[in-house]
Amino acid sequence: MKRRSTVLFILVELVFLILSAASAQAAGAPQEIKIGTLYASVGPFAVASQNEFKGLNFWAKKINQGGGVFVKAYGKKIPVKIVSYDDRSADYIARDLYKKLIETDHVDILVSDFGSVLTEPAIEVAKTHQMLLIDPTGSSANFFSAPTNYLANVSIPSSQFWPLPLSQFILKNKKIRKVAILFAANPFDSSQEKTLSGELMSHGIYPYFLALDNGSNDFGKIIDQLKSAQPDAVIELGYAPNDIAFLKALSQSGQHFPMTFTIFPGQLLDLVTRKAGAKALAYTYTYPMPPLVKYDSVNYGMNTEEFVQAFKAAENKQPDFLSVAGYNTGLIVQHMLDTAPQFNQLAFHQAIIDMSGKTTTLLGPFSVNADGAQVGQSMPVAQFIPDGDANKLVVVYPEDKAQGNAVYPAP
Repeated sequence: MKRRSTVLFILVELVFLILSAASAQAAGAPQEIKIGTLYASVGPFAVASQNEFKGLNFWAKKINQGGGVFVKAYGKKIPVKIVSYDDRSADYIARDLYKKLIETDHVDILVSDFGSVLTEPAIEVAKTHQMLLIDPTGSSANFFSAPTNYLANVSIPSSQFWPLPLSQFILKNKKIRKVAILFAANPFDSSQEKTLSGELMSHGIYPYFLALDNGSNDFGKIIDQLKSAQPDAVIELGYAPNDIAFLKALSQSGQHFPMTFTIFPGQLLDLVTRKAGAKALAYTYTYPMPPLVKYDSVNYGMNTEEFVQAFKAAENKQPDFLSVAGYNTGLIVQHMLDTAPQFNQLAFHQAIIDMSGKTTTLLGPFSVNADGAQVGQSMPVAQFIPDGDANKLVVVYPEDKAQGNAVYPAP
């Protein structure tokens, strides 16, 4: 009887200790999870930045409607708060604002603004403060050169991998022997140029190069130079303003090439179509990104079509890729918090590594390597085929994802 009483006493003590620990854990929980980020109201990155920001805010609103994000470290749901500032598309402004988010606002999680130019200063600041940087779309190869605990690229592949399917597509077309590559002088585009030219040169194709200023919008002389070179394919690697200016100038010149490729129609199709015109996109190629391509089978969050419908209902507008990328960033933060056993930056990083290779979202397979680079998502090649007054986007490579055959040379 005495032994039974002793065992019962021990069990009661254990339950008390467990409940006390849980109570102390909950008592130490913050009232809200502060997520710090930036957006650009003006400048060359404004449209992409604001759309990515809208996607992140859409996620925050949805998660807060259910009481907040579940934080494993505290064993409870906690509302999220987006703390944000306007960097005006300027990297030097962004650097100071990233510091403000950490040093003044004391955010729990740091998320960088759109693209490599506005992510680069965040990497420096995050490393100095030993804070994990959640990087939605900054994909320059220069960012991912060594193992790190303070960087995770979550919504777009590292840009050195982007041109691999494109280079394979070009090499498989035996009619393409002369390639012209135009690229803007920034880490995002130059890393793509390096991969593409390296792949082509290793197979005996030596491209004709033209470097562009980031703000370049005068393509008249460049198109005349290209006309004289008579390339079989023209690959223009720039940000959205570069692509729009190039496609518009090419269309107005009356000149066309057997193959023309640009990046951002696959991300900001409505914007590029509105600014350059549907005719300018006819028979050109791009990297198609969700929601232009869709992932139906996911194991975390909404699939692509579900997101499109929910976003349209909430925002009264069609989402583009950057909206998807912003929402996906929220999903990765959510999964990080619901699996990290402790509420600190190293535990957050380990949680992302642990979900890598096991998680599929509306952007496809999620996989981050030791350098922080996103390596799970693929970048197929698609062509715009005229369909009445508009264009139909058809995936043409790789073969296992192709929806049709490429029209080459372009009529």
